[in-house]
Amino acid sequence: MRVALVSEHANPLAALGREDAGGQNVHVAALATGLARNGHEVTVYTRRDDLATPARVRTDGYVVEHVPAGPPAEVAKDDLLPYIPELARRLQEAWLVEPPDLVHAHFWMSGLASLPGVREQRVPLVQSFHALGSVKRRQQGSADTSPPERIGHERRLCAEADAVIATCTDEVRELRRLGLPDGRATIIPCGVDTDLFRPGPGRLADRLQLLVLGRMVPRKGFGNAIEAFAHLVHDEGLDAELVIAGGPSRRDLGADPEAQRLRQIAERHRVASRTTFLGSVDRDDVPDLIRSSDAVVSVPWYEPFGIVPVEAMACGRPVVGTAVGGLLDTVVPGVTGDLVRPRKPADLARVLAALMRDPERRRRYGEAGRRRAVERYDWRHVLAATEELYERVTRPARSTRTIDAKEAVR
Repeated sequence: MRVALVSEHANPLAALGREDAGGQNVHVAALATGLARNGHEVTVYTRRDDLATPARVRTDGYVVEHVPAGPPAEVAKDDLLPYIPELARRLQEAWLVEPPDLVHAHFWMSGLASLPGVREQRVPLVQSFHALGSVKRRQQGSADTSPPERIGHERRLCAEADAVIATCTDEVRELRRLGLPDGRATIIPCGVDTDLFRPGPGRLADRLQLLVLGRMVPRKGFGNAIEAFAHLVHDEGLDAELVIAGGPSRRDLGADPEAQRLRQIAERHRVASRTTFLGSVDRDDVPDLIRSSDAVVSVPWYEPFGIVPVEAMACGRPVVGTAVGGLLDTVVPGVTGDLVRPRKPADLARVLAALMRDPERRRRYGEAGRRRAVERYDWRHVLAATEELYERVTRPARSTRTIDAKEAVR
């Protein structure tokens, strides 16, 4: 099958940890690699944001097309909407020459850019939102920088896409509020490479280590994790350290506003000497980083899915997270980790203190988390479910093309 993956801002080749580079990049890269290994012809279309980047890159069996749309420079994803018509036009042109069998759009602007081309070629469109504007607006209020048209476009995609992939049950409920018809959504979670992310020996150290990993943006709750960590050190008397991975490179952290804000929180709470900011981390180094921790803290204010908790479970490490979005599906309280309310650092500190004082519980959580990751979130399961959906939505189109060919012969 010839598959076009459209991911307008999340380039699968991008370095992780920047403001707009995170779980979606990982997901698209893994999906493209898995589909290519299974014999599909895969092209990922993403916006070109650097003139030094080749227009076409082949990697891991698939092709990345860097499509000119707007300035060849980094643009925040919430500022990309004016360039989507140009992206749509270029996709139309590409698919006119070589039409795909199916288009899978990642994020709402990718779906918007794909609609003219799929209509023209009568190609099925599968939509993955990865995040929904309705949730972002509800959580961030006036701080939401999304274009005001976003929710309307998401409603349109719910009506016009042939299928929608949701990553968790919470997302399905939100999609129904947007008008998605019953039966149109299929839950397929994000996956993890359980061969790469696997249990292994941690570091030998006297001091407990907590890890926070992800994009360095306020909604990820890094500041709340630092505040909770201060409670652990000063009120609970635990000998521990906090490692924060994400954001720009370590060299550039000093100029990053969010990194500066987090450092100020650590200084204000007198834990700066026990808090290490690593900056962005190479993807291949993430498993060792997780294994070096005693627990992984993932406390976003809201989260469409959240791949870090699943990666931590795959590595056999307990997770303490917030009871939001995808974490409600992935983390089983009292089995693979614990969940707390978002933006409640005192509650988080209390749960972490109990867990850090109980190495046997940490071991049980880690073992159960590994089993859950392998059974439910291994990329092989995710890939098989995605291929099954692709087959289902392309079957009518393939049947029509077969009939058309027979009529032409007659």
